[in-house]
Amino acid sequence: MARHEELEKRTHLRVYFADPHSPWQRPTNENTNGLLRQYFPKGTDLSKYSQQYLTKVAEEMNNRPRKSLGFRTLAEVMSQKIKELNGGVALQN
Repeated sequence: MARHEELEKRTHLRVYFADPHSPWQRPTNENTNGLLRQYFPKGTDLSKYSQQYLTKVAEEMNNRPRKSLGFRTLAEVMSQKIKELNGGVALQN
């Protein structure tokens, strides 16, 4: 995060650094870690999984509705933010 100030300026989002050993300061991160544990137990060596499987897990996680996002998905929120940053124009795949 050496360039967090640039990220803040370009995205109009504030970057927050939690204190070390303070999981209560980053509940969404902790929740996501818990969701990932459904796929990968703690200490799992991810190199043992195929890229195809890791991509599938990422897609499932990104398309899972989250209470903290008003029951929208991460993919929906990112798509909306990108559209806003591009003056209302959605990116084409």
